[in-house]
Amino acid sequence: MDLTGKGALVTGASRGIGRAIAVALAKAGADVAINYAGNEEAAKKTEELCAAYGVNTLVIKADVANAEECKTMIDCVKEHFGKIDILVNNAGITKDKLMLGMTEADFMDVINTNLKGSFLCMQMVSKLMIKQRYGRIINLSSVVGLHGNAGQVNYAASKAGVIGMTKSAAKELASRNITVNAVAPGMIETDMTAVISEKAKEAMLGSIPAARAGKPEEIADAVAFLASDRAAYITGQVISVDGGMGI
Repeated sequence: MDLTGKGALVTGASRGIGRAIAVALAKAGADVAINYAGNEEAAKKTEELCAAYGVNTLVIKADVANAEECKTMIDCVKEHFGKIDILVNNAGITKDKLMLGMTEADFMDVINTNLKGSFLCMQMVSKLMIKQRYGRIINLSSVVGLHGNAGQVNYAASKAGVIGMTKSAAKELASRNITVNAVAPGMIETDMTAVISEKAKEAMLGSIPAARAGKPEEIADAVAFLASDRAAYITGQVISVDGGMGI
């Protein structure tokens, strides 16, 4: 998967799956813009890992739920790389609670970052891609967006929305040589899953035919494939990387 000469923007790339994706794209030869919302030190570490592959990098702070900050970020990446060929919408948050105890703020904060943020970035970047007549957009959904999960009404809604948005945008942009796909991770070893109780982890592992959690790099490999020209005839699809959890 040769991405030499491509310019990529990965949101939420300071750690976890986002970091693994940024590094995988850099390893394939893409110049990588690393977006973060709060942890600059972690974002700089991602940049260091990417730069080791000899590509151009850019670290940029922006809240993807804020339209003005999104525009500033995208303009900056365009100026720095001259183009944006690949967009990976990875930035996301959780505010897990049972529905009866969930506040409107709990619900909207997750929707704004996970769904609205992906929409804003996709809308703005697609304008550049249409002019280029080339683009690869990969949105991060979740097994929860496909199957739901107790205590995650807000997260499930946001990730299910990402799937609908992915399919709709794919139909709108396919004629311009722009593909739009989603990757739906299952249980992955990240900081987010590290805080889950051992009892809950055991229950989740019991529902995974592969009998293990996935690694961020396994998500990154799927994203890198979709970002490459080897996936040029794949669009509007949701690729589950979940060890069979969704079967």
